[in-house]
Amino acid sequence: QVQLVESGGGLVQPGGSLTLSCAASGNITSIYAMGWYRQVPGKQRESGEFVAAISNSGSTNYGASAKGRTTISRDNAKNTVELRMNSLKPEDTAVYYCCADGLGHKKYWGQGTLVTVSS
Repeated sequence: QVQLVESGGGLVQPGGSLTLSCAASGNITSIYAMGWYRQVPGKQRESGEFVAAISNSGSTNYGASAKGRTTISRDNAKNTVELRMNSLKPEDTAVYYCCADGLGHKKYWGQGTLVTVSS
């Protein structure tokens, strides 16, 4: 099993930026990629929007709405992944979930952290 704990989030003004962190623990050697999804509050995280992902080798991938204003990075020594997003808009308001892909097609999720973009 893998446990994921997010931190960061909260209220952000339009045009501002956010930094979210996710710490992984447990059977971390089984993880080959980590990333972020987001979902409107009250809806299932599994049907959320893909934001970004990073593999163990450092290869990154970004969702359409995140591309160009988002950076995902990973610290393998600390087993953490960080998401930085700029130029935030009200439509970026969502619960942001950290996720990890593990061996055997397993997907692990954090509890989510709410980001609200509002003035």
